[in-house]
Amino acid sequence: MPPQTVHPAPARPDVAAPAAAPYDAILLYSFGGPDGPDDVLPFLRNVTRGKNIPEARLVTVGAHYDLFGGRSPINGQNLELLAALRAELARRGVDLPIAWGNRNWKPYAIDALAELREQGAHRVLALVTSAYGSYSGCRQYREHLARTLAELADRVGGDVTPGDVLAVDKLRHYFNHPGFVSSNADAVVEAYGELGDAAADAPLVFVTHSIPDVMEAGSGAQRPSYRTQHLEVAELVAAQVSERIGRPVEWHLAFCSRSGAPHQPWLEPDVNDLLGDLATAGTRSVVMSPIGFVSDHMEVAFDLDIEAMETARELGLTAVRAGTVSTRPAFVAGLIDLVLERAAAERGEDVARVTTGALGAWPDTCRPGCCRQSVDVDSGIPAACGQDSDPTQWSVQ
Repeated sequence: MPPQTVHPAPARPDVAAPAAAPYDAILLYSFGGPDGPDDVLPFLRNVTRGKNIPEARLVTVGAHYDLFGGRSPINGQNLELLAALRAELARRGVDLPIAWGNRNWKPYAIDALAELREQGAHRVLALVTSAYGSYSGCRQYREHLARTLAELADRVGGDVTPGDVLAVDKLRHYFNHPGFVSSNADAVVEAYGELGDAAADAPLVFVTHSIPDVMEAGSGAQRPSYRTQHLEVAELVAAQVSERIGRPVEWHLAFCSRSGAPHQPWLEPDVNDLLGDLATAGTRSVVMSPIGFVSDHMEVAFDLDIEAMETARELGLTAVRAGTVSTRPAFVAGLIDLVLERAAAERGEDVARVTTGALGAWPDTCRPGCCRQSVDVDSGIPAACGQDSDPTQWSVQ
């Protein structure tokens, strides 16, 4: 396909509210998902490119999407989040454009950034729809962003470097922000309400996406690891739930969506195995909370709503799945709070980093070696938004 033409960014007056300066746009930056049956295999090839995944395996995974008409829920949910963020900005009187772009499917991040640039944006803050720090939830987005900005510079042409074409920063991880935690607690309390009398002894099973053990170790090289982050959120949410329902809540952390070679260890226990253990121990009802996910996309819709619910039925368990944070007002307001916090920090103001729990706030700029696939192994792939990031070294390869 011939390169697309991107017009140079025109000079524009500073129309963003002072609270948002120096940023003049936001990128809602997400994973992406197929919009119909014809998209499924091309999407999965995008996701797994370079990983030597057999085509037969992609066909097997693609069958999960058939149960939902060949569509992933994630795109529709991102549109809802986009509208909610715009409404919250408008409520506060902040004039800050937002565009939505994905890593793996339309609308792609490059097209969203090109659109913002054509509208006059010069400095963009990327809000990733992944609350936690790990290779998949942090560095892989940063690697993709470096390639994307290099490709955008190629589109512009001339002597423009990726650093010149557009400045993009990444919002810090928000798993321990009060808005994220309280919104998860709200969803869990609602789920206990659905159980009625069966809620009295029901344990709470928090669920997140499993990752390889080596990636877990890599995630903890600079800051508390992926598992540790989830344990922190689980403890915080369970404490709020216990206070609100008036009794202590027994809780567990489980994982879903394991893939990869069978001999490679991944984080455990799998949610289905944990449900079996609970049933064996005499549990008769359970609440599952997908705290690892911002919205009800495929890992929630298939792995929990279909597979785990079927496991619960086979075990004789009464199970309710709590909702995700989605567009809950406290979560959306918290994201905008974080945007304005980062903007104030960039202006050199003394900023209070709002968090809850013991782990503290993640740095605004990732440190060298942050969130690698494994400890002390550098893939050599440039990543944006880090202290070791050099835009002159980024390429489209």
